[in-house]
Amino acid sequence: CRLWVENCRRADLEEKTPDQLNKHYRLCAKHFEPTMICKTSPYRTVLRDTAIPTIFDLTSHLSNPHSRHRKRIKVLVSRTSHIQMKKYGKSKREDVSIPCGFKLESSIEQLLSKKDKSDGQDDTETNDDMPQLTAHQKELREFLRSLFEVIILIGKQNFPLSSHSNDGPEKNSIMSTFQALVENRINAGDKFLRGRFEASPVNEEYCPASQQRQLLEVSERCVREELLQEVRESRFFSLVTGELVEFPEGQHLPVFLRFVDQTNTLREEFIEFLSFDGEELSMADKLEYHVTKAWGLSMEDCRGQAHAGFGVLGNRMKAIATQLMDKYPMAVNSPCSTCALNVHLANSIPLTGVQVVISVLKKADGFFKATPQLQAELDNAISILCQGNEDRASDLKESSRAIWTDLHNVFEMAVDLLEPLLLCMDSVHDNEDLKWNDQITSDAYAISEALADFEFVVTLVVLKNALSFTRAFGKNLQGETLDVFFAANSLTAVLHSLHEVIDNIEVYHEFWFEEAVHLAMAMEIPVKVPRLFLRKQRAVETLEIQAESFFKEYLTVPVMEYVIQEIKDIFTENHLKALKCLSLVPAVMGQMKFNTSEEAHADVFRSDLPHPDTLPAELHCWRIKWKHRGKEVSLPCTIHETLHHSDVKFFPNVNAFLKILASLPVLKLAGGQGETGQRRLKAYLLDTPVSHRSKNLAMLNINYHIKMDLEEMVECYIKNYPEDGND
Repeated sequence: CRLWVENCRRADLEEKTPDQLNKHYRLCAKHFEPTMICKTSPYRTVLRDTAIPTIFDLTSHLSNPHSRHRKRIKVLVSRTSHIQMKKYGKSKREDVSIPCGFKLESSIEQLLSKKDKSDGQDDTETNDDMPQLTAHQKELREFLRSLFEVIILIGKQNFPLSSHSNDGPEKNSIMSTFQALVENRINAGDKFLRGRFEASPVNEEYCPASQQRQLLEVSERCVREELLQEVRESRFFSLVTGELVEFPEGQHLPVFLRFVDQTNTLREEFIEFLSFDGEELSMADKLEYHVTKAWGLSMEDCRGQAHAGFGVLGNRMKAIATQLMDKYPMAVNSPCSTCALNVHLANSIPLTGVQVVISVLKKADGFFKATPQLQAELDNAISILCQGNEDRASDLKESSRAIWTDLHNVFEMAVDLLEPLLLCMDSVHDNEDLKWNDQITSDAYAISEALADFEFVVTLVVLKNALSFTRAFGKNLQGETLDVFFAANSLTAVLHSLHEVIDNIEVYHEFWFEEAVHLAMAMEIPVKVPRLFLRKQRAVETLEIQAESFFKEYLTVPVMEYVIQEIKDIFTENHLKALKCLSLVPAVMGQMKFNTSEEAHADVFRSDLPHPDTLPAELHCWRIKWKHRGKEVSLPCTIHETLHHSDVKFFPNVNAFLKILASLPVLKLAGGQGETGQRRLKAYLLDTPVSHRSKNLAMLNINYHIKMDLEEMVECYIKNYPEDGND
């Protein structure tokens, strides 16, 4: 960098250190001998360790008085185009984005071609259309850069956007936070901020609220664009949505994108909060609009979708997924890898009784996680009811400490815990020792009232038994790659078992109802038909109905029908074909004695492959390679391990196939690394009251690991708000 500054006569950069030049500027390829350039991939060009710029055409500088002391800088258009001015393999690349509206060359080849065509003309002539920056414009950019640094700090550290109260001197908390941080920078020696504000009155705002909103919007947009650029390079992705999030301006739907990046790493990144109005058709259109128009992706490249939520929200999200699948059949709907299949199936059942059970279990789980004393109270209740059976007591205590809705056997555990739960809730509600505050005793009373209802008991027992047929299947689905492959091939047997139950529902319901009655009697809960149904019955004056026949008709039969239909809706023909192609993973091949038939299922993604005509021959070579490997060579066990194997690049179709499979939401994320986005979202929501939440700051907080390019933010701000940028 220093040689370049000296030889190109950049007097304005002579005071910069080599590190500053290396961080903020890039050199043109024409300054280096071709032997000094190393293209490691179509997306990355670097210099060899010994590379220095040696080619400088000073003649054109001397003959052009306008450019004699000013050689223009080539600025990176994207990560795929220009040379990285770093030593080969030494440190992570830092890109500098191009100012909006400037048209630059996009590759080394184009630069060399441009040089040939211009008969040796200097870089200056190819960039004469770039305007000179005045001293005021430079000062303004440094000023904006300082403001963006403050905004990024506020976002990463999750400082509140607004105070709880709108009365009093701290009516807007970001104002006071912003003021304090700007003052701190001024006191620390930021000459640009000092020059801007040193003559201002003490009580004057450093930055109006409207400009702060603009800074926040630009910061969010730039971080999102950084992520989306990686998704575009990867091409294929899946949509994942979370549960609704409350903001001061209303409910919003968090959207994540799951993809395999250029380093063959599977990731699931948070992209944006979308306002949610509850209308399925409008929400499906909004989601499609954001993917295609706002984010610059193609829904034709979407290979999966997974939506969280239960009850009314779950049904609406299912309708949205169905509408998207009707238009884009390859965007298969599936459970999220972080949600147990049985929990997903229960969430999808649109019966009020089932949704009450799910809601009460979530409340009870949160109730005991609130404080260790409450968990100790539950442990005490378990010990009382399990006297003489220490092993069972120990198992129940351990299960109760897990996150209940993450368990594949959540309903079995809930049935076993039902008596201790009710005993514990009654004890907390009685509050004889005055240990609990009013809020805790009130919550305990509400939960105990729900637990002591026979409809709750029988619904829980029916869910436990009905979903026992899918428990092992769901557990395998979230297991290792080999487990998922066997799960895909066992679906027929699972559906056969479920159909057998529905065909003999009289017998099965009799046993299930009897189990519920015994459990209710042990808890002194009367067996009866729901009160709401009895009131409706009196209105129509029908014959009296027995509890057993009522729950068979209105609970057991509908539950079984919904479970069967949901499994068929999730595991469509395309979805199953894709999962069966997991036999491409060498460890699965080995388990099957290398007698696999990927060709029979590969047509599902044939149009996505780079060389579909050579697929049969390539698959044959892929099997032979691993079948006749050396004894010291171990078989990769996961998609992640396979993609990182050095030889996979010689099998382009297999490589592309594995990347698409990895992006399917139903498969677990390798090592939990891709779940970072969802974990950070949960942490942000847990730590931030609704009144303090901001969509813009949440984006910065959740994605703090993403590179935040200050230069790009400054240019984007000036482009979008030219009236402020010229102030």
